[in-house]
Amino acid sequence: MKPDPDKAKRSGSPKAPKVHADPGDAPASGNPVLRVGVDTGGTFTDIFAMDDQGRQRRWKVLSTPDDPARAILQGMTELFPELDPSCLEMVHGTTVGTNAFLERKGARTVLLTTLGFEDALWIGRQARPRLYDLMATRQPEVISREQVLGVKERINWKGDILTRLLPGEISRARDFCLAHGAESAAVCLLHSYANSMHEEAIRTGLEDLGIHVSISSDVLPEFREFERLSTTLINAYLGPVVGRYVDQLQAALSGARILIQQSNGGCRPARGIGSQAVHTLLSGPAGGVQAAWRLGRDLGINNIITLDMGGTSTDVSLCPGHLTFTRDYKIQGFPVAVPILDIHTVGAGGGSIAWVDEGGMLMVGPRSAGADPGPVCYGKGERITVTDANLFLGRLQPESFLGGRMKIFPERVGPRMEKLGRLIGLSPEETAIGIIRLVDINMVQALRAVSVERGYDPRDFVLVCFGGAAGLHAAGLADALQIKKILLPSMAGVFSAHGMAIADLSLHKSMAFFTRQAQTRYSELREAVNRLVSGCYEEASRLGLRADSMGIKAHVDARYQGQSYELTVPWSRDWVDAFIQEHQRLYGYAIRGRDIEVTAIRARALLSAQGSRLKVQSTGPGTCLAESTHSAAPCSKIAGQGMRVPVYFEAGKTETLMIYRKEVERGKAAVSGPALILDDFTTILVPPDWRITPQGPHLLMERI
Repeated sequence: MKPDPDKAKRSGSPKAPKVHADPGDAPASGNPVLRVGVDTGGTFTDIFAMDDQGRQRRWKVLSTPDDPARAILQGMTELFPELDPSCLEMVHGTTVGTNAFLERKGARTVLLTTLGFEDALWIGRQARPRLYDLMATRQPEVISREQVLGVKERINWKGDILTRLLPGEISRARDFCLAHGAESAAVCLLHSYANSMHEEAIRTGLEDLGIHVSISSDVLPEFREFERLSTTLINAYLGPVVGRYVDQLQAALSGARILIQQSNGGCRPARGIGSQAVHTLLSGPAGGVQAAWRLGRDLGINNIITLDMGGTSTDVSLCPGHLTFTRDYKIQGFPVAVPILDIHTVGAGGGSIAWVDEGGMLMVGPRSAGADPGPVCYGKGERITVTDANLFLGRLQPESFLGGRMKIFPERVGPRMEKLGRLIGLSPEETAIGIIRLVDINMVQALRAVSVERGYDPRDFVLVCFGGAAGLHAAGLADALQIKKILLPSMAGVFSAHGMAIADLSLHKSMAFFTRQAQTRYSELREAVNRLVSGCYEEASRLGLRADSMGIKAHVDARYQGQSYELTVPWSRDWVDAFIQEHQRLYGYAIRGRDIEVTAIRARALLSAQGSRLKVQSTGPGTCLAESTHSAAPCSKIAGQGMRVPVYFEAGKTETLMIYRKEVERGKAAVSGPALILDDFTTILVPPDWRITPQGPHLLMERI
């Protein structure tokens, strides 16, 4: 359905990119010539585009939290005024689901579960994150206890029906949904991973009500009732919200092929994404981690720690030669047990607000000024943020912000910084330095959480920094953790969007599978793996994907008999050896000869994207320069053209060289600090005792 143009005018939404007047001028529909990654953040919406010739463009606009699609359409219109949507393939990382959950603005949802288990959501695991906190408060409810119905039925762990589900119970479930005005229903019955018959019967019975229905045997067909229930409930709660948003975006870009970035690093067609909404919770950060891992692999760097600092938050992930996944992710204490890239998030971004607590201590974050009103220097905000502190200290240059497209108001920052300083008895300069120090501490704690606390020495890793604000803080974080090298990608300011543009299509399936003495049952396991792989091919066919170009990797969840938790290891004839080696690495011991049991089998299907590698440098709209077209120039000559600006460091004010990034790349020689490297969408601070060296289109920063 086409969008109503009159409605768009009334709402102030920008028009969709203009379609060619003559259809014959545009490439044939179904053969996209432009692949675009779009990362919607709390402050900015990033766009990265590349065509079938490998030419690249990048763009950044302020986000529109009330309607995220409006910023996307605005950015696409500015970047491609004459775009024919039928030529477009878009991979979109969205925060719509995450924000809806955090703000409790999901669909009105009811939970249908086995009679006697109605309180499972509130009982949980009885684990307390702060055991001795007498003032602990519970997170806001997703649904109330009145929105839960116990259905009379029972299946045991082997899949045997103990109490049959009668038609009267399905009628009672229908009446319950109608009475509560449900938009969505989550169905999670006991042991449905072993037999889904009753869940499917309830879904069939609710079909004509026109509501979204999520059943746990589809969302997470695995054991552990609380995790399965929580994951299914979140999927149902977010499904209608995410589905409506994607449908509206698809209508605004009619003819375009839209894919959604998933939390596991891959993307999938937008069609039916509402039924998979739980897989979009870390949609944005996953794109950056995937791109950083690929870049490290291309450059021969095995061990990396990623740092993605945007306007609202910072996301970090550790990749010890491979991407790391988790099924223990929690959002506000509610477990989400689907495979997700192991990303740790803290409320530390350029828009993080500085404030003074009741004890008179300076604090930073986790609250953010976002895109509206934004930091003080954006022109409307009244509360000092990290961005304001960097600007006040001279680390940001107003003229270079978003390549000069966005007007900055530095004169608004000084009085408010002085007022904040008076509250804590510090000068404005000391206050700004304190803000930077505090936000750095928050990010250092996040980096330690994914490295030191998991048995990894951060000194053995290269820090890969991206996001609009990361370059200003990278050296300080590396100093704190004694990291020797920092890699700053060529597309650092829009790197997550870049990762989305080159993301592979990905499908994931899992199934509960219980067997003891699994080391002696290779044939039985192989048969189960083959069934799961066949399921991946069937799903790919339903989505219209080419199954013949699909690569599938299978894994098994295994543990020593008697253990409570499993290790996931790659499936092969030698999977037992892989389990023993991983157990030895994680726990320092392995028990050869002890019985091993398998609890689940997993399969991940990948279809490679037709995207260029990360070795092309874009200089902005209208200019797409490959590395080979850069002209050589002596670095001393370029440095001589740079001007010096006052920048505050911990030791005081220092005259710092200001130089444009493209000039550093052309110079092909190291630049020693103190220096500011300016790019359209990010700024890199090179402190004294650090130097930065071009590595093709990328930059490597090292301590001298």
